[in-house]
Amino acid sequence: MNKPLTGALLSLLLLGAAVGPAVAAPTAATAPTTTPPTTPAATAVAVDFAGTVALSNCSGSVVRAPGSGPNDLALVLSNGHCLESGFPAAGEVVKDRPSSRSFSLLNSAGSKVGTLRASKVAYATMTDTDISIYQLTRTYAQIQSQYGITALTLDGARPAQGSAIKVVSGYWKRIYSCNVDGFAYRLKEGDWTWKDSVRYTSACNTIGGTSGSPVIDTATGKVVAVNNTGNEDGARCTVNNPCEVDQNGNVTVRQGINYAQQTYIVVPCIAPGNKIDLNRPGCTLPKP
Repeated sequence: MNKPLTGALLSLLLLGAAVGPAVAAPTAATAPTTTPPTTPAATAVAVDFAGTVALSNCSGSVVRAPGSGPNDLALVLSNGHCLESGFPAAGEVVKDRPSSRSFSLLNSAGSKVGTLRASKVAYATMTDTDISIYQLTRTYAQIQSQYGITALTLDGARPAQGSAIKVVSGYWKRIYSCNVDGFAYRLKEGDWTWKDSVRYTSACNTIGGTSGSPVIDTATGKVVAVNNTGNEDGARCTVNNPCEVDQNGNVTVRQGINYAQQTYIVVPCIAPGNKIDLNRPGCTLPKP
């Protein structure tokens, strides 16, 4: 996983940020850093930090489904492995678990404008995908009125190979720019296996703390995936070293390449009122 940051690991990375290049590990006080810009397509939309959040150990974003209403309680999207309770076991699904977790809400420049709080973990798993969805105590309209921040919209369509994307980390206040290189039929890491994962081109060299970052299609400005892992050491199918497994069982290891989990599969599971309903038509998320 793009590891959530805790304890000694966080201290080490923060120390490295103080003595090393800013682009390797920027601190929260560092100005937003991006990869070198490429020539955007004529239809590209501006992507910034507005609507992203910083968790205590990860990144995330305030998101809405295409059918969400302004008076619905807002949702925050991150990774299953970013849960405050620890990694869900293979096969485990968390549904409607009370939570009072807090999130630092960022504006377009990456500055904190307020603190949002969860009422529950509406859904989380590390089986087939790696996502957590928190329900907040405030509605989209309340967040818009108080902070001037609009939620990011989940795209209901699968992203296309080659599409330009940005991975926006609220934790590090850093934006990575690259393309969808392709898709892994199965991505295996330790005890966990994920389906149809997005593989980035090498420019998105995400690090610990970027877990849970929204992956935004620059043509639409919509969220198409959530950043979650990368092969660090070239090892095969171990923790922090995921491997790709194709339909025939062939294994491919791509050291230094990072991955995300598609989010279009979440959209059919969001019922009116922003309720996560795993029995809705078209919803394929794992059930408890």
